Amino acid sequence: MENTFSVGLKNNIAPQQEYLLQGSIVDLHRDVLLHRLRGLCDNADKQPETFSDHEMVFVLRGATAQQNPVLFRVRRSLDPPDDPSWHIRYLGTSEIGDKNRHTLVRACFDVACSNNVVKFLNEMGFRSDHEYCVKGYFFHKGRMKVTVSKIYRMVQTGTPDGNTQEAMTQSSLVELSVVAPAGQEQIADDMKNFAEQLKPLVQLEKVDQKRLSVQ
Repeated sequence: MENTFSVGLKNNIAPQQEYLLQGSIVDLHRDVLLHRLRGLCDNADKQPETFSDHEMVFVLRGATAQQNPVLFRVRRSLDPPDDPSWHIRYLGTSEIGDKNRHTLVRACFDVACSNNVVKFLNEMGFRSDHEYCVKGYFFHKGRMKVTVSKIYRMVQTGTPDGNTQEAMTQSSLVELSVVAPAGQEQIADDMKNFAEQLKPLVQLEKVDQKRLSVQ
């Protein structure tokens, strides 16, 4: 089976790759990390930007158990709630590749869409798999993006208001990412150097996807 990168090239879609490092920090030390990021990132004179999103994951399963399911992520902004922005995102399988590479790398397609995207996916045969809310802060350092966010379980599906959300952990997810055209390996080195400046508060690493897939 062809990978996402090859299919994108054949269909004249500009191949984009996401370079990613992840970690976590307990809530007790989150504000210290935010203060450090504010000093390291651009626009240090301003308060960090916040976001509040509702994400739904849709899956299209293959005809046989051997076929990998296709996942699409639909995210809409809850701020402001009366005029949300919608995005649909596809993330390819993480590349194993060079073990010396400092970051995880995967194909990434992310586009803005209209608010009837859920109906469109259902008509295409996709079915809802799970949903959650994510709230937090994001920073920029050049083309690098840093988010510090908390994930909330929705007690009642389809109604992402504050009364139907429960925090899943007592810690926040920290992600350092860059989306760029393929072949820019220098990005991984830049990200590693930036991540070193956040130690010992948070250890940003590339996640072993094979370990996560073990049930």
